[in-house]
Amino acid sequence: MQFQGLKAVDGISLALAPGEMLGLIGPNGAGKTTMFNMLAGSLVPTSGQIMLNGQDVTKDRPEQRLGSGLGRTFQIPRPFAEMTVLENVLTGARDQAGESVFHTWFSPRRVAREEHQNVEKARHLLDFLLLSRLEGEPARVLSGGQRKLLELARLLMADPSVLLLDEPAAGVNPSLLEVIMERIQALNAQGKAILLIEHNMDMVSRMCSRVFVMAAGRELAQGAPSDVIRDPRVIQAYLGDAA
Repeated sequence: MQFQGLKAVDGISLALAPGEMLGLIGPNGAGKTTMFNMLAGSLVPTSGQIMLNGQDVTKDRPEQRLGSGLGRTFQIPRPFAEMTVLENVLTGARDQAGESVFHTWFSPRRVAREEHQNVEKARHLLDFLLLSRLEGEPARVLSGGQRKLLELARLLMADPSVLLLDEPAAGVNPSLLEVIMERIQALNAQGKAILLIEHNMDMVSRMCSRVFVMAAGRELAQGAPSDVIRDPRVIQAYLGDAA
């Protein structure tokens, strides 16, 4: 990915296997966010391809990729503040018959049935993410960590098979962080492939089977977390900068 004369992502080949949890790390300015934005469809690469389940999705928009099974969260969640927690989750439901004027008028039973099913699904997700007691509260009352859980619930309403999680630990208190980590691991155990951008190396080491390190837009190293954190290049470029 090139911005005028700057190559933000340069010649990287990154593969995520089905059911894998992969950590993407690197110092500030390494190109991680640009990489995420390309994978999610917010940016169209200036060269190269992005493949999803054998299909070329390089030019697909974010909503198209979500329909194909790939979705993302953001480092700073922005829920609809005055809507309830449950209503926020329901906005993640896709292809609802009630969105069509035709079905609203001529298939009211189908619309009602789908709405009931979506509410049940949303409540199941809130229960899974330990937010059930807050379902009737406006989203503005949630803490930063709870907002991250809410955003994850909204994403899961679309049933993606690939999750791109952008710094889920950022700004989260230690007790809630353990909840977030446990829930992400549970999703991975269900078979969802997860690509995780994270600065919390303890979290990455505990959760990811493999780590991919970027620096200056390029691949610096990849491998098992225990090997990567001992790599002198990583210590210099990433861990050394964070010390």
